[in-house]
Amino acid sequence: MLDRDVNNAIADPKTYASLKTQHDLFSLLRREDPVHWSEPDGYRPFWTISKNADILEIERQPEVFIAGPRNKLWDIEFEQKVSAATGGRTQLGRSIAQMDAPEHRVYRQIAQEWFQPKSLKSLEPAIAQLARRSIDELAERTPTCDFYNDIALRFPMRVLILILGLPKSDEDQLLEITKRFFAGGDAELANGKDFIDSARDYFAYFDALAHEKQKNPTNDVASLIANAMVDGQPIDRMIAKSYFGALASAGHDTTSSTTAGGLLALIENPDQWNALKSDPWLVPSAVEEMLRWVSPVKHFMRTATKDYVIRGRTIRAGDSLLLSYPSANRDEDVFEDPWAFRVNRTPNKHLGFGFGPHVCLGLFLARQELQIFFKELLPRVKGFELNGEPRWVQTNFVGGLKTLPVKYELA
Repeated sequence: MLDRDVNNAIADPKTYASLKTQHDLFSLLRREDPVHWSEPDGYRPFWTISKNADILEIERQPEVFIAGPRNKLWDIEFEQKVSAATGGRTQLGRSIAQMDAPEHRVYRQIAQEWFQPKSLKSLEPAIAQLARRSIDELAERTPTCDFYNDIALRFPMRVLILILGLPKSDEDQLLEITKRFFAGGDAELANGKDFIDSARDYFAYFDALAHEKQKNPTNDVASLIANAMVDGQPIDRMIAKSYFGALASAGHDTTSSTTAGGLLALIENPDQWNALKSDPWLVPSAVEEMLRWVSPVKHFMRTATKDYVIRGRTIRAGDSLLLSYPSANRDEDVFEDPWAFRVNRTPNKHLGFGFGPHVCLGLFLARQELQIFFKELLPRVKGFELNGEPRWVQTNFVGGLKTLPVKYELA
């Protein structure tokens, strides 16, 4: 591939709708140019970082490589739209993913204890009940369904509704606005709406939630965030609604993508399904392998605050860097036989949750959900097979499957 083709492919959402195209591209970069200067048409330039060790080196130095002001890859035209819509800001919201120290630490700590395993333990019975409900719905649809849209999409949304203390009746509305917000470059999922309008709908929902939880707090994480005090003052409403929006993305879109992508990997590797059926104690390691395999977060951006050398390439102060997590999770220098899906893979030092200060706040909840779901699923279904072609979302940021047609036999 020519440099221009490589650069355009890195940014193009269509690249990520084809696993072969995506993985061929980043395998080439890891092999030939792991710190690659990228100038896609219509984008401000950046360095593409494709090796696991280099991403770890960058993430370990948050004072050198900051999250703001450019933490996602947007084209210049869209950046101009964001600036016009927000009065000159570079981001649509102000979530903790976009913050740097010391501000990041202050706001992350608001909910950090709530998302620790000890606190989440009390949610296990309720999450298991939601998983059983989803699998009951799977059983009702026997012998076929679209596993992504009918099952994987709804289970984590119901968990999100539980932890945020939302009305159960909001499920369909939340699914719709979330689907449009994370449509990326996928016109089918955008459903004819401009992304700026979809973002307004998304944040308007969470702004109303922040207002409601401030007036009528309940025993949930949304009330904890909405009523937090920062430096003796109530939390800023923009930050509160962005906090909820970030939790929705981390707690819903990535988890549904991993659930469906994990099942597809088991369908394509029936020996691994059989191994998991035979030994459910492998579920925790199988979930880690699903997170490595699916890598629903395609990238985050960082900005260098000073000159820095990686693999002999000089990153200049002010340069942007794209950290490719799917590439890091297929790195041949880290994973033995990285193209094999193994439910018993150990060690498995994947970067599915990122690394460093910005490691995913909800990582323990995501693991809990995925483990509970597959523990409930395994004894209920004899086996799955494809019932059509799976399709992936066209997005260069967060996403995975958008359809997974399957047929199956109940146990």
